[in-house]
Amino acid sequence: MFTSIKDMIEFCKTEEIEVIDFKVVDLSGKWHRLSITAQKLQEDIIKKGIGFDGSSYGFLTVEKSDMVMMPDVSTAYIDVYKKYKTLVVIADIYSIKDGKLLRFEDDPRYIAQKTEKYMLDNNIADTCLLGPEFEFYVLDHASYENTDKHMEVTLDSVQAEWNMGCNDFQNLGFKVPAHGAYHLDSPFDAGYEFRTEACIEAERINVPIKYCHAENGGPGQAEIEVNFAGIKEMGDRTMKLKNLLNNCAFKCNKTVTFMPKPFANECGSSQHIHMQLKKDGQYIMYKKGGYSDLSDIALYAIAGILKHLPAITAIANPTTNSYRRLVPGYEAPISICFGTANRSASIRIPGYTITEDEKRFELRSPDATCNPYLTYSAMMMAAFDGIINKLDYKEFGPYDINVYSLPKEKQGQIKSLPTSLIDAANALENDYEFLLKGGVFTENIIKNHINKIKNDFYTVNRMPHPIEYVMYYNS
Repeated sequence: MFTSIKDMIEFCKTEEIEVIDFKVVDLSGKWHRLSITAQKLQEDIIKKGIGFDGSSYGFLTVEKSDMVMMPDVSTAYIDVYKKYKTLVVIADIYSIKDGKLLRFEDDPRYIAQKTEKYMLDNNIADTCLLGPEFEFYVLDHASYENTDKHMEVTLDSVQAEWNMGCNDFQNLGFKVPAHGAYHLDSPFDAGYEFRTEACIEAERINVPIKYCHAENGGPGQAEIEVNFAGIKEMGDRTMKLKNLLNNCAFKCNKTVTFMPKPFANECGSSQHIHMQLKKDGQYIMYKKGGYSDLSDIALYAIAGILKHLPAITAIANPTTNSYRRLVPGYEAPISICFGTANRSASIRIPGYTITEDEKRFELRSPDATCNPYLTYSAMMMAAFDGIINKLDYKEFGPYDINVYSLPKEKQGQIKSLPTSLIDAANALENDYEFLLKGGVFTENIIKNHINKIKNDFYTVNRMPHPIEYVMYYNS
């Protein structure tokens, strides 16, 4: 929005901004906020920054936790969901060494920036374009409790089929069957007004929307697809969109969840990521006559991602709930392979992309509980590894049929994604050298991430599940 701190200060005066919110992303991919009143905004904030405790963000140990957030004024936008006129600015993280401010190597935004630099330094491409699809549920009620005495989760959606017989309120009968909401029209699509407002607001804060619609899940699943952008910029857009969706939902008396599998018998929510590369102003993923009209570079990139996909999964699917979605037989792929128009493969080449500027592929396994900067960077570092080393894609396909329809012995020849968070953590532990190339990731952030997801796994693993009482209480 701004090119200098002076422009930002002048804007705040002219537009009568009252509060500035500085947003910093943590290791898990959540925003933290520090606010100042507009009167405290001075030019030296761009040189001195604002101090904070980095250990509370999951980055450093307590004895080395003093860090500084430095605003990136180009990211500023007005938050319309605040009572007082508020300007939001995404901030970068700096560390302090020998009295000097240095860019913090493990800042997720900086990792995204280093990934783009690695691409340029190795003459792979000039531009990397990513286009994620965000799936989520829009619900009307969510409550949960987990103690030794009582375990309960209650989710509700006004459009869900289980409310068809409800007489506690005026019931107009516009309910949606399970797995029956894809592209549904009003009045059945109860989330339309909320989704439309969110998309209009997203456009206003420079998050261009390709389209939005109701998704398969009957109790209010939705999808929003964002226009293509670079790695760091798409990380910023992802953070903006998720924050906007939560605030818009709160205003509309609804709640949003990006959990990959909130319902046992309903569709899970993913974050498919489309990828394109450009060089010298030309798209370089297209080659007439190649498999699915893909260039050698595109096929090398596919091979790189699929080679490292178990390790990437620890970053792109970082919750125990992620592996409730990644199970055999559904559109959530577990097979490490690729194919054209094949939703059972981890990488799908859309069949409708037939021109040079459209040609791309999508990685279908990630979900939106991830840190977007780390996921986009890990995916592309794997792709770059494939391109630089000209990895052979034939190990992974192509498979142009539903892999679940193959005979069991054929299915067994295709490698699968990790089946649990601990398996994914182990995969990353055994395969992360490709992330260290060019100093993009550090061993420190990889080890911190592995420790975090292992702790999450062990926390959940020791908890009894309600269905275990059904199965085993009277054994």
